[in-house]
Amino acid sequence: MSERSERSDYQQHGEVTLTVNGAPRRATVPVRRLLSDFLRHDLGLTGTHVGCEHGVCGCCTVLLDGAPVRSCLLLAVTVAGHEVTTVEGLTDPDGTLHPVQQAFVECHGLQCGFCTPGFLTTTAAFLAERPDPDEKEIVEAISGNLCRCTGYQNIVKSVRRAAELLADRADQISPAGLAQP
Repeated sequence: MSERSERSDYQQHGEVTLTVNGAPRRATVPVRRLLSDFLRHDLGLTGTHVGCEHGVCGCCTVLLDGAPVRSCLLLAVTVAGHEVTTVEGLTDPDGTLHPVQQAFVECHGLQCGFCTPGFLTTTAAFLAERPDPDEKEIVEAISGNLCRCTGYQNIVKSVRRAAELLADRADQISPAGLAQP
């Protein structure tokens, strides 16, 4: 057996127990497995895209405990015990689109769609913290995500529309969390 294959036989593995899109998940993975690869290959959640693999493009952005992170820069074992939300987790269990997803559809905030999952998760986290942003804040919030197709005008419109949809949704919920008639 060659030295190289002997080393691969001894690759260390770690247990990862976390919550992904609201569901508890558990797996044993190589300790050097990236979160993006864990999501895509081990869990079959291919909505998280991998672009540059250097944390620059934002395609792989997911939410870690509600905050946007680059999943290509994190080892899966480092997120054990945390909650991860991917683009698939934005959609309601009944298939209803999240207001951010709906806004991107309405305002044509996507073209090829490769960068879209990163923009959607980034926008969802941004609007949770800043529900009524101005255009300058929107541009700053999405500046870490790269798109090669749209020129960003429709993405900015989509974020603005998502803020409106989220505000409308909030207006329909009573202080007790019940929908208003």
